[in-house]
Amino acid sequence: MTLKKLFSLLFILGVTYSNAQTNSKIYDIINAVSEERIKSDVTTLANFGTRNTFSDTVSNTRGIGAARRWIKSEFENISSNCNDCLSVFYQKDFVTKKGNNRVPHDAWVVNVVAIQKGTKYPNRYIIMSGDIDSRASDTMDFTTDAPGANDNASGMAGTIEAARVLSNYKFENSIIYVGLSGEEQGLFGGAGLAKYAKEKEWEIIGILNNDMIGNIKGVDGVISNRDFRIFSEPVPANETERQRKARRFYGGEVDGISRQLARYIHKNVKTYMPEMNPMMIYRLDRFGRGGHHRPFNDLGFPGIRIMEAHENYTQQHQDIRTENGIAYGDVVEHVNFGYAKKLTAVNAITMANLAWAPPAPKTVKIGGIVAPSAKFEWSPVDGAVGYKIYWRDTTSPTWDYSKYVGNVTEHTLNGIVIDNYFFGVAAVGKDGFESVVVFPNQIMR
Repeated sequence: MTLKKLFSLLFILGVTYSNAQTNSKIYDIINAVSEERIKSDVTTLANFGTRNTFSDTVSNTRGIGAARRWIKSEFENISSNCNDCLSVFYQKDFVTKKGNNRVPHDAWVVNVVAIQKGTKYPNRYIIMSGDIDSRASDTMDFTTDAPGANDNASGMAGTIEAARVLSNYKFENSIIYVGLSGEEQGLFGGAGLAKYAKEKEWEIIGILNNDMIGNIKGVDGVISNRDFRIFSEPVPANETERQRKARRFYGGEVDGISRQLARYIHKNVKTYMPEMNPMMIYRLDRFGRGGHHRPFNDLGFPGIRIMEAHENYTQQHQDIRTENGIAYGDVVEHVNFGYAKKLTAVNAITMANLAWAPPAPKTVKIGGIVAPSAKFEWSPVDGAVGYKIYWRDTTSPTWDYSKYVGNVTEHTLNGIVIDNYFFGVAAVGKDGFESVVVFPNQIMR
């Protein structure tokens, strides 16, 4: 096909490459993120000496207790500057040594939660988390210095900074900023909050778990302040046997709710921060390892992990020391605060886009078997002014094509053969903000 004919076909179909409509408020949010404030917060957290989950809870200058009280006070200060727009509280669970080989003694695992309620959908939440706790070489050692500057004061500082920036705006959906504890001992904080969310019947749009967002010099020799990874599982861990069997015939092996959240982040970063290189990693987490989004995934909530692309293992889970000319330890000097600012902005614009967007369609039906066209029907969404159909080659990791179809609940893509692509539908709000894409969940015969 000639280039002229291709452009003509695209015009007839009303097809565009999926470049999102931009909104100036998102650029304002990016510019408001402060490298200096992030540096100050990382330094403060590192100066608590150790933040091991089982460290001192009484001291005001050292240990996990001092750290979480300081985080709570920061959220409260932010709230006081936005007319008490944040509800700040502790959420905690008791863990015991029995049956837990990483728990040195019984203790409360305490999370610090700050909720910014939405004006229209107060029970729909997008969550950004950082880990409060740190560790030394021996995870059972709760007295040795473990400043945890990058792992994970960087993610915690980014979460606090996102709260500072986004608290200046009002959103239709709710946002939660949270510091989670017990990550190094078994993801206890994430498990506790996920269970709490289930009990409270929260509708979670997604959780953005930030664990290590400050290192640019990899142990592999690569140095980059633009690359970062988005880890996401392919399909929900709690999917039904019927859903699993359906995927054999209709596809969707890489189109679960967490993967759609990852694609959403990728698209918004490419739109608003094109200098960054988001790497979608088709894996729950790093090989054989875990993060605080996993307990949410276990309960069927969408969640991903955002982190640096090039890790340095000499600075993770290490006692501070020098051996054979190598300086070990997770200290402030190794954190690149300009990079942490960028990844904080990635989170902030993702949450803003989602929090301003209407809900996603609950139901998306697809048809077109042995037909020259793909057909769609979807459930209407309150607050949507229109809808977008997305599609991509079956081997593409991203939604590469889209068509805005207006305020209707059905549409046919003429000339698009259902066998050759994967499809999805997103709701579009009055200011152009879009929901996460929904992969078809019903079949039309």
